[in-house]
Amino acid sequence: MAKDIKKVVLAYSGGLDTSIILKWLQETYDCEVVTFTADLGQGEELEPARKKAEMFGIKDIRIEDLREEFVRDFVFPMFRANTVYEGQYLLGTSIARPLIAKRLVEIAQETGADAISHGATGKGNDQVRFELTANALDPSIKVIAPWREWDLRSRTQLLDYAERNQIPIAKDKRGEAPFSVDANLLHTSSEGMVLEDPAVPYPDYVPQRTVDPEQAPDTPEIITIGYEKGDPVSIDGVALSPAALLTKLNELGGKHGVGRLDLVENRFVGMKSRGLYETPGGTIMLVAHRGIESITLDRGEAHLKDELMPKYAELIYNGFWFSPERDMLQALIDKSQAYVTGDVTVKLYKGSASVIARTSPHSLYSMDLVTFEEGAVAYDHKDAEGFIRLNGLRLKTWAARNKKAGNI
Repeated sequence: MAKDIKKVVLAYSGGLDTSIILKWLQETYDCEVVTFTADLGQGEELEPARKKAEMFGIKDIRIEDLREEFVRDFVFPMFRANTVYEGQYLLGTSIARPLIAKRLVEIAQETGADAISHGATGKGNDQVRFELTANALDPSIKVIAPWREWDLRSRTQLLDYAERNQIPIAKDKRGEAPFSVDANLLHTSSEGMVLEDPAVPYPDYVPQRTVDPEQAPDTPEIITIGYEKGDPVSIDGVALSPAALLTKLNELGGKHGVGRLDLVENRFVGMKSRGLYETPGGTIMLVAHRGIESITLDRGEAHLKDELMPKYAELIYNGFWFSPERDMLQALIDKSQAYVTGDVTVKLYKGSASVIARTSPHSLYSMDLVTFEEGAVAYDHKDAEGFIRLNGLRLKTWAARNKKAGNI
């Protein structure tokens, strides 16, 4: 296969692992390598990645700011469904991978590359997400997964390889890293090492993006988020782009300790893993979106969405963003958002985000119907009698059968 590979597009962070992969690709496949580094709001300076790639003799170095596309075309559509995996996880890593993989495939097509490559290990979910996306977007593209091919099985072997090939090693990489971090504009994920034992609380130094809720301000902060057709568009009346809005919510949520999650999850590849996730802005968006939907969605719409959401979340987690079934579900979800427009007021305080007010020009909430005072809309209390009688008919039949059988 190596002889067939003339050019590879590598998802390149500039870190130790992908730098080793870059050199390994050059040695193993004797091919040209194009590096691609995506700025998804991870909060790191990306120019060092360019300098490192130049050091390896790379001529085609791609560094792209994808923050707006990430939030607009991936995060927002996902949040229209109020998506959580296994009841808690807001899918911060899962939703980033299809965008990175999409750009890898597009750059491969633009440059005439034969393959793409990634640094995901053979134990994780990301290898699946990258490669399923490639399968869906270009079935002819080859995927090189070094962690499944090479014989470098330990951190020591990686460091030895780096030293032999004069690959710069950050000082903290020479010992055992306390944990690994993956970050983007939606979340920060910390996993491994000091976090591997789920019986041991995470150390105080692990959180990256949120203050300890106990140390958060003693005064609540009230914000109002404006929505249009299911997407947040403003904070306190100020219109913001998707990436700018999420950045602002991260700042506000992080200050108040919102969005920490210590989770043991079920990976698609069959094992359980433990991680600390921080999703301050996303947690606020989830709460606010459910708040505006509570007055704009009909009961049938809302309940159907809640029934379908776990399937939608599982598709994203497992790497099927680009799939016919996800497209079908997205069409249904987006249809439900036609009237999800209005303002939601949220209180941030000591790790919590709580809806305290909501209003919409399309509200289905009727004060006349629910008031305990005399309402303007006619509601005859006697109508409830027939409603209850009809719904109770099958229960009476069931109870009569059980009584006859001696079970009551």
